[in-house]
Amino acid sequence: MEAEAAESPPGGVEAALSCFSFNQDCTSLAIGTKAGYKLFSLSSVEHLDQVHGSNEIPDVYIVERLFSSSLVVVVSHSKPRQMNVYHFKKGTEICNYSYSSNILSIRLNRQRLLVCLEEAIYIHNIKDMKLLKTILDIPANPTGLCALSINHSNSYVAYPGSLTTGEIVLYDGHSLKTVCTIAAHEGTLAAIAFNALGSKLASASEKGTVIRVFSVPDGQKLYEFRRGMKRYVTISSLVFSMDSQFLCASSNTETVHIFKLEHLTNSRPEEPSTWTGYMGKMFMAASNYLPTQVSDMMNQDRAFATGRLNFSGQRNICTLSTIQKLPRLLVASSDGHLYIYNLDPQDGGECVLIKTHSLLSSGTTEENKENDLRPSLPQSYAATVARPSTWSASTVPGEWMWGPGGGWGGCGAPWGPVSDTTSSVFTVTCRWNALPEPLISSQARPQEQPLKVGSPNPAGTAPNYRLPQQVVSTLGLSENCQPVASRRCLG
Repeated sequence: MEAEAAESPPGGVEAALSCFSFNQDCTSLAIGTKAGYKLFSLSSVEHLDQVHGSNEIPDVYIVERLFSSSLVVVVSHSKPRQMNVYHFKKGTEICNYSYSSNILSIRLNRQRLLVCLEEAIYIHNIKDMKLLKTILDIPANPTGLCALSINHSNSYVAYPGSLTTGEIVLYDGHSLKTVCTIAAHEGTLAAIAFNALGSKLASASEKGTVIRVFSVPDGQKLYEFRRGMKRYVTISSLVFSMDSQFLCASSNTETVHIFKLEHLTNSRPEEPSTWTGYMGKMFMAASNYLPTQVSDMMNQDRAFATGRLNFSGQRNICTLSTIQKLPRLLVASSDGHLYIYNLDPQDGGECVLIKTHSLLSSGTTEENKENDLRPSLPQSYAATVARPSTWSASTVPGEWMWGPGGGWGGCGAPWGPVSDTTSSVFTVTCRWNALPEPLISSQARPQEQPLKVGSPNPAGTAPNYRLPQQVVSTLGLSENCQPVASRRCLG
């Protein structure tokens, strides 16, 4: 998924990035600026490692990396009709090609490279860059909207088939023949995307209210999701998770929507013999007698999870990736930041923002430090366990302790920051209703639940009992949990 950032976003603030794109398996992020381009690895939540940076080509507005290889394709505003292919580790240019008009987008997998112009699509064999096909009989495509399956065994291509309706042309990149056309939407297309296997195709129109998923290659509708009803939006990115269980959509609003692709069955399971089950049957039966638009709306699924952005109106792209063995929502924006959220794959709900990276500076910025220290209370078990582990016996500014006035019994000082070098194993006994639900046994709910954290006190040191900030913010101890009389040192 690649996006060219608007030169002057709403509000008159100039975009920091001219373009940004995730690679095919969502393990890398590429950005283009007026100075050049950068490539980042997405293997860690806490650290954003720059893999490569170049200032040889200024004013980059397209940059695409082939998976995690050394091949990168770059297009600059200084030569908008020329595509440059580089081996960035060797520092050499592999080739360059010029076209009849400005290049609007580029898509690539391990077999094919697509160059999309406003009125033509060029298909190259990526191994030798031989031009295999030029698709000329296409309607005007001013945004360069097209998609290429990353599964090189099929290399399906999708592009708009009409300038006025949401028709999609499905093209076989191997046999170089049209497969079918899909009447996806009434309005003009805004976004299209294949899943990793090339077996599903998602689409959204310029209204941005409904997202549909079709089977490939037969073009049958599989799913229909409603993003919203109150307002039309501009969908800026549409992407499947690598396992095709989720579909993510971002727009010019402050909400990123994540839809869950449930397994399809031939028949609906029998509703339970309850009042609500009976009413549900009646409701669905009544929908058969309503106008098509109304009944379709009743059958559309809503978002499984959402991510809240602290901005709107800025160009952005999203993706779903597994980082450090846990599912994450990633959003890159034109203001030069990457936002990382935890996604609960079981319960969904609101995703928890856990990290903000600056894409324009190296190292840890002050903004990132502030973000690290900002407490947040995850909404679910998956979000709780997905928090990055920072447990350590060493002192970190911003950690918390039960003050020295507390002694072994009674009330003592409230939670507060410390800078000492001591640490202890401490049993914090909290009221069970102050703890996240999954930490409590579903069979028995005691009034008190012990939690052991920290490490033994060094011999001869003062009995200060420090809790890592992660525990305090995760469990909400500073606000919701009061220690009871039973407190003891296990060291």
